[in-house]
Parts: sequence; structure tokens; C-alpha cells
Amino acid sequence: MNNEILMASILEQTNNTAVCSVDQYDMLNVNIQANQLIDLVESLKNKQGFIYLTDICAAHYPERVGSEFEVIYHLHNLVENQRVRLKVGLSESEINVPTLTGLFAGANWMERETFDFYGVNFVGHPDLRRILNMDDMDYHPLRKQYALEDETRTDKNDTFFGR
Repeated sequence: MNNEILMASILEQTNNTAVCSVDQYDMLNVNIQANQLIDLVESLKNKQGFIYLTDICAAHYPERVGSEFEVIYHLHNLVENQRVRLKVGLSESEINVPTLTGLFAGANWMERETFDFYGVNFVGHPDLRRILNMDDMDYHPLRKQYALEDETRTDKNDTFFGR
């Protein structure tokens, strides 16, 4: 199966609402809505052979008003050695996405890590709690709303660190 066939299948599945592109490494990137995630991943797993969930992670783009967070899923078809990247944009006020633990048992730990560092709420997750940071932390450290250094320091400039 090539990217064009997979892209056509995904566009049909999402009623042409997905935004698809191919990156420089020939990986298909698909931007979808949170409510399309479960049906699309289930179809990719059961009909297209993407049986391996490689990774779940997130990114924070504070300058994207209304879509500040992006949850990223990497799926792999081991038989045909094909990969696909799904991206779900979320607003800071509505940072909920359905859990994939019903389809992939390994999603449990990856979703917990993403919750721990970014605060993404995986709706329906069986045990959504911190996994790497202390339980009493009241913030999510990989969000870009926190200074990289002590703000009282005068010898550091955040613009050198991509901010």
C-alpha cells in the first residue's frame, strides 16, 4: 500500500475533513479532529494493518490561538513497513481527547506521560495520573508558558532557546 491509497482511505473515512500531507521522509501526516480519532485508528488497525502504536506525544504551540496543543500519534504497519502520523489539535480550554487504551494496551503509559507533561485529558483512560513527576505538582512542565530560567537572572535571554 502506498501513501496515495492510504490517504484516499483516510479521506473517505473522515468525510474529506482530514488534512493530509507527506513529509520529506515519505511519512503520511494526517490532521484530524478529536471526535474522529477512535474510528480512524480502529479502521487503520483492523483494515489497514497498522497494528503497532509506536508513540503518543504532544506539543504546545501557544501562538496558535484555538489550537494551542497538538497530540501526535505514530502508527506502524509492520508487514508493509509503512508509518502514519496522526495529529489532533486541541484548544487550551478544551484539552480533551479520547483514550486509545481500548485499542492498544500500550497507550496506557504513553497517555499518562502526555498527561503528566502537557495536561492533556484522555477521556475514558482507566488510570490517568502522573507517571514521572511528583503527584503534588500543580503544573505540567513541558508547556511553554513557563520560563526556561529563573526570571530574576539577567544573564539569560529566552530568545536564544526558541521563545
